[in-house]
Amino acid sequence: MPPSSPSSRVQAAREALAARLSEIRLDAGITKRELAVRCGWSEAKSSRIENARTAPSDDDLRAWCRACEAEEQAPALVAANREADSMYVQWKRLQRTGLKQLQKANLPLFERTKHFKVYCSNVVPGFLQTPGYATALLRAIATFRGLPDDVADAVTARMDRSSIIRQPGRTFAILLEETVLRYRLGDAGVMAGQLGSLLSAMDLPSVSLGIIPASVERTMWSIESFTVFDDERVDHEPLSASVKITAPDEVVQYLKAFGELHRHAVYGAEARALILKAIEALH
Repeated sequence: MPPSSPSSRVQAAREALAARLSEIRLDAGITKRELAVRCGWSEAKSSRIENARTAPSDDDLRAWCRACEAEEQAPALVAANREADSMYVQWKRLQRTGLKQLQKANLPLFERTKHFKVYCSNVVPGFLQTPGYATALLRAIATFRGLPDDVADAVTARMDRSSIIRQPGRTFAILLEETVLRYRLGDAGVMAGQLGSLLSAMDLPSVSLGIIPASVERTMWSIESFTVFDDERVDHEPLSASVKITAPDEVVQYLKAFGELHRHAVYGAEARALILKAIEALH
């Protein structure tokens, strides 16, 4: 699997960009000092950029390519630089205006996606959350992060966004670890309602819901929750950040992991039995 640390993935992207800049300079046959003169900055800045110690701006990249007479390469480098910036976004920045806006931020992505693959190892995915469960989860997040209390509005926004699961023309392949059925968010009544809602969701024609039994012998370990959008983009959410992955080789790894996890899951009557067993354990 890709590195679990968002910062390590960003650093790897930065280093790949820096290596490409070094190649462009060497192909042009100029030194770092000559590059600096042509760009109008210090030689130290050239070294910092080329050694991935300083992230270049878009203008820096354009100046670098112009100095090396490789201006045709600038657009691709700028795109790679911006992707590295967007791969790791601190939750503090995303959530600074509260949780309601965060629910709305991804709405365009959800609306244009036709095929969703969702793996959850810690909570019920947002698509399938009941208002009670979503309230308990979002309130816990807001309290932990010291965010503005807009939980009620955020829950409404999440429910509005989740209505997409009942719209035609989309498919949702969802995998849950059995432990998700046991983790209590809210009281027993909230959990019973949420688990009952999962049973109902299994009847939706757009939804394929698999449960990975805790007792299954595994060849693929439990990993952080993630969502794949049209097999082109992966979002996953460690504690401190939101990570977006679009590099094809990394997306392929997540698709492979989803396929392996799918092989461990049970469906239909077997999945229902696990959910019912979790409901019974609430009493």
